[in-house]
Amino acid sequence: MRVYRIAVKCDVVTMSQKQNVLLVEDDLPIARVYQEYLKKEPYALTHVDCGKDALDFIDQNTPDVVILDLKLPDMDGIEILKHIQQRAIATAVIVITAHGSVNSAVEAMREGAADFMMKPFNADRLIFTLRHALERQQLTQIVRTLSVDNTRTQYCKFIGSSAAMQSIYRTIDNAAPSSATVFITGESGTGKELCAEAIHQQSPRSSKPFVTLNCGAIPENLMESEIFGHVKGAFTGAIANRDGLAKQANGGTLFLDEICEMSLTLQVKLLRFIQTKTFQKVGGSELEKVDVRFVCATNKNPWGEVSAGNFREDLYYRLHVIPIHLPPLRDRGDDVMKICEQFLEAFSKEEGKKFTTFSDDARETITNYEWPGNVRQLQNAIRNAVVLHDGEELTAAMLPPLAGGVDIAAAAVSTSPVSPAAAATSNIVLRPMWQVEREMIEAAMAECGDNVHRAAALLEISPSTIYRRIRDEENGEDQL
Repeated sequence: MRVYRIAVKCDVVTMSQKQNVLLVEDDLPIARVYQEYLKKEPYALTHVDCGKDALDFIDQNTPDVVILDLKLPDMDGIEILKHIQQRAIATAVIVITAHGSVNSAVEAMREGAADFMMKPFNADRLIFTLRHALERQQLTQIVRTLSVDNTRTQYCKFIGSSAAMQSIYRTIDNAAPSSATVFITGESGTGKELCAEAIHQQSPRSSKPFVTLNCGAIPENLMESEIFGHVKGAFTGAIANRDGLAKQANGGTLFLDEICEMSLTLQVKLLRFIQTKTFQKVGGSELEKVDVRFVCATNKNPWGEVSAGNFREDLYYRLHVIPIHLPPLRDRGDDVMKICEQFLEAFSKEEGKKFTTFSDDARETITNYEWPGNVRQLQNAIRNAVVLHDGEELTAAMLPPLAGGVDIAAAAVSTSPVSPAAAATSNIVLRPMWQVEREMIEAAMAECGDNVHRAAALLEISPSTIYRRIRDEENGEDQL
């Protein structure tokens, strides 16, 4: 793939403010002329010389404007224009051709071109047309943004109208039409998988598969086969050919949850897959190609994992194209009760109960508690109360205890830190957190008959957390 990047000089506009322009022109001498025309303009200009490279660049980078030659060596420029329109990519297209005619101009404009120029043209014409296309693109984006309801109380499967969530909704709106990789971060229980599903549902790929891979729940020796598939006889137990998740997600979205749990060895293969969209099944020799959009998520600090040597830096940069950080529930204000009301209605209907509202003491308890397990913990608490009780009003006394036997109501009374002096005079026995966590995991495993997934559900944590703690203890690394 030949991609020519030109650093356009500008004394006024900084690089972060420059708008991205893609020039698709197979005639290199002519391309150099256009580059010379634009060298003093405030644009970051990239040049490719064939249709395939243009499509790859557009899907990965979403330029602000594409200057598109209609006659390319491997395809007609109209195909690229149709690709942009079908995927609703927010890019203005200026069509250029030496074979211009009324018919080609009409077809280009019908397919969504912003403007049309016939070769040859001078620098002034190119600059004027480019500026005009960019201005129209900016105005279109402003109108689109202003037309969005900024008081949405629900979005896909999300519930909430807080400012933090409105920002998330807008980011998903803008990111969904692209094929660029999205990297979702946030605490456990904040809805990272819901966010990935929303991106898929709002994208042109919504009719294609949405496939999820939990990188922390599958043993390392099976992970490669899970992603890429295997051929018969590739390893013990491989009794037939099997397609992996990469093939199953073809045309759609592959969601890599808990991406930071993936081994460094497999990270290398994943990087190549993301770069080329090609892979080989385990034990196979045939190179297969798929069209997949990648969305990944972690509850860790990804850059911290890079710094610690647990995550490849080149893979981080490849994945961290559009970052989305989901806020914890404690930062979402009135969203907490909105979510509770939705849960109460849904669970009451599901369980055949009569609950319709919360008592004042229940509302106070719920809003004052910080919910360290976020929406997942809140959901489980409301479901528990609905299943075990009945009545028209759900009270604070019906809310379940937290793991460890601490009442939500008691914990909600004060969220201020306990001073050493206060702790010394209270009934609280202060111990290192790693000891408390180990004891809770051991108790949950005993209660669930050593079933990791059931224990994780009971504690409202990820199964990978239990696997990791067991491994650390076996290695003599008890302390967190």
